[in-house]
Amino acid sequence: MRSKGKATSIDIAHLAGVSQATVSRALRGSPLVNEETRRRVQAAVEQLNYKVDKNASSLRRMYSGTLALLLFEDPTADESHINPFFLSMLGSITRACAQQGYDLLISFQQFSRDWHADFADSKKADGIILLGYGDYLAYRDKLEKLVAQGTRFVRWGAVLPDQPGVSIGCDNFSGGHAVAAHLLERGCRRIAFLGDASSHYPEFFERYRGYADALGETGVALDPALQQNAESTERSGYEAMQALITQQAGFDAVFAASDLIAIGAMRALGEHGLRVPQDVALAGFDDIATASFVNPPLTTVLQDTRRAGEVLVDSLLRLIRDESVASVTLPATLVVRRSSLR
Repeated sequence: MRSKGKATSIDIAHLAGVSQATVSRALRGSPLVNEETRRRVQAAVEQLNYKVDKNASSLRRMYSGTLALLLFEDPTADESHINPFFLSMLGSITRACAQQGYDLLISFQQFSRDWHADFADSKKADGIILLGYGDYLAYRDKLEKLVAQGTRFVRWGAVLPDQPGVSIGCDNFSGGHAVAAHLLERGCRRIAFLGDASSHYPEFFERYRGYADALGETGVALDPALQQNAESTERSGYEAMQALITQQAGFDAVFAASDLIAIGAMRALGEHGLRVPQDVALAGFDDIATASFVNPPLTTVLQDTRRAGEVLVDSLLRLIRDESVASVTLPATLVVRRSSLR
């Protein structure tokens, strides 16, 4: 216990038996602090006659000139833990920050950590860009907490009517519709879909809905047996394709919800002696760098990552300036290559 000098938040934390960050949250009235902890902190404040330093508080509210980019770690074959789609997005965000005179702080985050609280309290950045946060329903609660504590953030993801905060995303529905329409024009009628078609992964779900809509417009019945769940990894695509082949559902084309899924599916098809595109037409989504180098080159949907980076940074800076900001849906463009040309 301090015997001389002015009490600090460190002293409050020691007496209350909590971290300094928790003291900061409690004094700020953050909803992340439960009532019992808040009472302990307040009791310590009164016991030590602690006074908030108004000048220091004001200084902490000054802009840092830095934005934070938080990436969720994905399982990847090369141990980079970054989905290749986000590598080009990372480059465009970095350039956009530089053009606006901002530094960019990049951090890997594990889903189990309290990243929603840590960055709000650290004051390392004026706002947060979120990329690659997987299961939407599992992390929606953390987005709501970011909103509740006044953290300025934008995320790359599906634009949903009841979402917390601001999202910048691709027109996944029209992209999925374009892929299915293209495959139908090539004479395909049994088109499988590989990807999680549920509200847990709204981007994939919108691609599935676009695919289903295109089938309906052509009078082709939607067959649930032709849908296999898959996450955005080559391994998951390989396993989903293996399962579909084993079921003997009969298909002449595959629409994979991401290029990684498509590349994994291509390997499984080859192992079963099925040629792409002669036996099975194949298309993906994202247009990652590898898509044009696989054999055969992959038909896919281009998401404009350069424009996405610019809009993400611009939207976040407007939030920081307390300006009105709306979510944005960017166009998707079909890129036809040899994998779908039967």
